[in-house]
Amino acid sequence: MDVPTTAQTYGHSTQPQAGHNGWSATHPLTGPGCTVSQGPPSHNLLSLQDLNLGPSSGPPPSRPPPIPGSNQGHHNMLSPSYPSESHGVLNGPPATLTSPNQGALNNSCPSSDPSTHPTTYWGPNQASPLPLPGMVYGSVHPSARLTLPVQEQPQWALPQQRYSHSGALDKPGQEVFPFGQDGTSVQPSCPSPGDSGVSGSPSSESRYGLDPQLLPSAVRVMAEDRAEWGGKVFVSGPDCSLPPLATTDCVMEDRGNSSPRFLLATSYCFPCEGQMALQNHVPLGALVTPLATMHKGERPLPVCNEADTLKGCGLCGAYMCFAMGWQDCGQRFYCPFCGNLSEVRWQHYHPTKGVQGDRLDKDKRPELSLGSYELLDHEQDASAAVLLLAVDVSAGALRAGQVHHISQQLRSQLTSLHREEGAVQSDVRLGLITYNSRIHLYDLSPALSRPHMLVVTETEELQLPVREGLLVPLKDCIDSIDSILQHIPLFSEDYEESSGVPFDLPVRAGLAILQAFGCRGKLLVFHSSPFTEGAEALSPGFFNSKKLKSLFQPPEPAISLVTECVSQGCGVHLFVFSQQSVGGAWPGHVPYLTGGALHCYHSLQGELDRERFSCDLRRTVERDTAYRATLRIHVSKDLRVSGCYGSFVPGPNPAHVAMATLNEQTTLAFELTHSRALDEKKGVIIQTVLSYTSQQGVRRTRVQSLTLRCSRHLLDTFRNCQAQTLLTFYCKKMYCAVLERPLQDLREELQTEVTAALACYRKHCSSSSVSPGQLVLPQYLRALPVYLNSLRKSEVLLPGLRSSIHQRLQLRCQLVSMDVRNTAGHFYPFLLPLPVGGDTPSLPDLGEAVRCRAASLDPGGLYLVHGPLVLLLWVGQNIPSPSLVQLFNIACLSALPSGEVRGNEEIKLPVLDNTLSVNVRGLIDSLNSETPYTRKLQVVKQGDSCEEALQRLLVEDKSPNGGASYADFLYHLHVNSIRLLGH
Repeated sequence: MDVPTTAQTYGHSTQPQAGHNGWSATHPLTGPGCTVSQGPPSHNLLSLQDLNLGPSSGPPPSRPPPIPGSNQGHHNMLSPSYPSESHGVLNGPPATLTSPNQGALNNSCPSSDPSTHPTTYWGPNQASPLPLPGMVYGSVHPSARLTLPVQEQPQWALPQQRYSHSGALDKPGQEVFPFGQDGTSVQPSCPSPGDSGVSGSPSSESRYGLDPQLLPSAVRVMAEDRAEWGGKVFVSGPDCSLPPLATTDCVMEDRGNSSPRFLLATSYCFPCEGQMALQNHVPLGALVTPLATMHKGERPLPVCNEADTLKGCGLCGAYMCFAMGWQDCGQRFYCPFCGNLSEVRWQHYHPTKGVQGDRLDKDKRPELSLGSYELLDHEQDASAAVLLLAVDVSAGALRAGQVHHISQQLRSQLTSLHREEGAVQSDVRLGLITYNSRIHLYDLSPALSRPHMLVVTETEELQLPVREGLLVPLKDCIDSIDSILQHIPLFSEDYEESSGVPFDLPVRAGLAILQAFGCRGKLLVFHSSPFTEGAEALSPGFFNSKKLKSLFQPPEPAISLVTECVSQGCGVHLFVFSQQSVGGAWPGHVPYLTGGALHCYHSLQGELDRERFSCDLRRTVERDTAYRATLRIHVSKDLRVSGCYGSFVPGPNPAHVAMATLNEQTTLAFELTHSRALDEKKGVIIQTVLSYTSQQGVRRTRVQSLTLRCSRHLLDTFRNCQAQTLLTFYCKKMYCAVLERPLQDLREELQTEVTAALACYRKHCSSSSVSPGQLVLPQYLRALPVYLNSLRKSEVLLPGLRSSIHQRLQLRCQLVSMDVRNTAGHFYPFLLPLPVGGDTPSLPDLGEAVRCRAASLDPGGLYLVHGPLVLLLWVGQNIPSPSLVQLFNIACLSALPSGEVRGNEEIKLPVLDNTLSVNVRGLIDSLNSETPYTRKLQVVKQGDSCEEALQRLLVEDKSPNGGASYADFLYHLHVNSIRLLGH
């Protein structure tokens, strides 16, 4: 069956479609072939604008808020001075966790293996799920009918008049979180004003009668997964089960399926029919991190000579993998990607054995026995990648006084590379450029007594005056480079630029050098003067308008420049030292679209900024990088690639992506769509092929293949999904869609998708004993609502006036290429309580984190908030004095400066010889080594004005920008899913 979807990249449609990015514009539960009972149309769902998020006071409302388009009328309770949801957004509260006594569950299961579908119940006063008498926690025996003990504690309930129980649902296996029983409504006990750890923070308490403490917890989900898989081995074989979460540290063993570190599916069981995929609203696709770092206990990726390996399909271009079917005693093989038969070359012929027809040499060939392997093509060896440095020496940059420190850091870094024994980087070819409104090239030939400066005044059409000497091995030019860097700060400031310094000037100069030498490499630009263009003044209403999408779109000159960099394999890394806001002239499009990054520093006068710059510089120079990369994806012949999302310039074919550079963190998302019904016996096969040039100049091809099961039961698809994977997929898709669609549309679309998915699961996969007052979630998607609520109210999709334009632009570019582990950590940071008072022999690890809510903070404690882009230390106002002395060397809290900078005084933990100081600094160093970006520690005291920085990270609470609390969002999802089903 053909299912209409868009074939697009970055959300660009190539044909007219009913919905955006392949999502159907019709109501998800009323499409063709859908069996869901007719309920209110989708436009009658509760909108987040229809629900006020004022303080939790008074009893829950006795009736649902008015619905747009209904006879009840529409009352928008939001203040018109705030953009869309920024003042009051409803993010429904989750059904509270209780041990239900709703009656026995019918344990018949539509899946072939009912024992694999656990049902879990949580009690209202349980700190964690506990086994109930007579049952094994997390599982229900297929022949048992359980009657759970009655909880005497009060249960939260939705008001009785909202719903009526309509019919029985006879499909067990869900996670049930009852709001209450018998329709009784209970007023929650709200904490007193002094209970919150954050002064003046928005409350996470639900104004609809729900206790946020009893909601499904992302922290608990991660802890349970660590308990199951931490330190163990996950075997990734054909048709493997759901892998551990990306936040769990374990060993992956490849036995036929690619490691989840490289290739991760949004669901490990695809629906057979395209209509089923539209009905359950679970996106079908894969997350690809081709160069992911492997665990120290894992077997290295096998590297083979391309000439010695079996050739793949000559028709579709797929590489050999374990899913190829052998016929005629091994003379031919069947390609599952295109359905054609191919002959085996006589040099590689080997007989087969058994019913399956496996080759006898299967275990000796990585391409037949493993899911991931790499090929070397010695015939296409190229020169090693080069390193180009471009330093701003304009009058403004020299007057700012930062060029001196930049030169010092470059000298130190290059000297370190040169002296490292056996380091590959010590022989890297190096080029140096300085620039103002003109380009200064340097002839570094070893034959010259001293380097020569070559000034290029015609910058419109760059012509290199010489070629020889512009790129020289570091070991042959270290003295010349050192001499130039010493003299750069002494350049004359007499020449004054009349129109500023354009950013693209050094990029075009570096690109011209690479093109002249026919090589690839990294271009590091150190820009200290203001950019040519100024910032555009924006009104508050701009963030509600459809013009906002133009803010994220790269300008045409930047796209042209990036296209040239991609074809040449030039990755741009920009270090900006200008103290003024970049504003409308944001220069980060070129670095991020070429696989580089933008590093911003307010100044280099403080020690912390200098340390961060030094760490960023070293990491950029030494990071292993792939150049001139092309990524192709092959899928089963009954599927097709309908979209690709990531940091790159989109092309006409979403299944073929070209990139200038990429590293171990670079992750892309592919979306798949049915072209016809899948064969339940054959399953699904996905293969990614990355062709790139290594740092040493060797052309390599990395092949990664993954097989998945198919099913005709909706429950199987839900049971094989993970919240962190879906969060990362949705993040990339939505953040790419901001280039062409209004933010309000994206937030509503995201909400509609998850609501329809919950309604579908409730309709087709839940138990008959579930009442409308109970929230039903798939077991492995318990944390999805809190993740998606955090995504919806992120600074990219819900921009308030507290964030600058360039902060939103940079945040989008950082997240759109981030891997699953760091994406999950960004949208739900780790909140770690640190021990205070007495001896502190050890500090907590990530498994001991608490929920991201203000109520989790004790005014007498210390808490470290850890995410890939942020590191914050919160100090409670009642912290014991001995802990202040041990950690900060002060006796009074008022003497502790708060925030990154107070005046000219920077915050840094002193080096003290006591257990608490040593352990905290060691923990911070350990966490910093795991993040893709260098972070500055921010110290926040309870009650300070800068405490808003912490409030933004407490994602379960209402955000300062107006994003809804987790409780309200989950309540909203539950109400709308019930309405879809007509209850």
